[in-house]
Amino acid sequence: MSYLVATDGSTESDEAVRYAARQAVAFYETLEIAHVLTPDSELVDGTIVLPGEEAAVDAGQSVLANAKTIAEEAVGDESIDVETQLLTGRPADALANYAAEADVNAIYVGHRGLSAEREQVVGSVAKSVVDKADVPVTVIR
Repeated sequence: MSYLVATDGSTESDEAVRYAARQAVAFYETLEIAHVLTPDSELVDGTIVLPGEEAAVDAGQSVLANAKTIAEEAVGDESIDVETQLLTGRPADALANYAAEADVNAIYVGHRGLSAEREQVVGSVAKSVVDKADVPVTVIR
């Protein structure tokens, strides 16, 4: 079992990573950090395929590496088991599906991300994850 936190590299998702990392340490859980490549991407025979594939994958891996560093710094001297996942598809669907398949205990998301709809109090991805997930979802503000 583990905790899943979504990141898109935004300030809000960085806060979600910090919060989730502290929760994972407190409850002796593995922290899985996921970044979702956008809808133009797809998974074909276990390989991510998308326009500008190499650049998109590199950018996604960079977001995940930064989030892992943030998680480790958030818990200081505490030991934390961190895994990273690069997913594809629509973000809310990909996160909810991964959580179901990976036997995740809880999902953490920032209240909004890098989308253009910044005037919303809670972003559309966060709302959709709450609607679609079968496990508790914590929205971090």
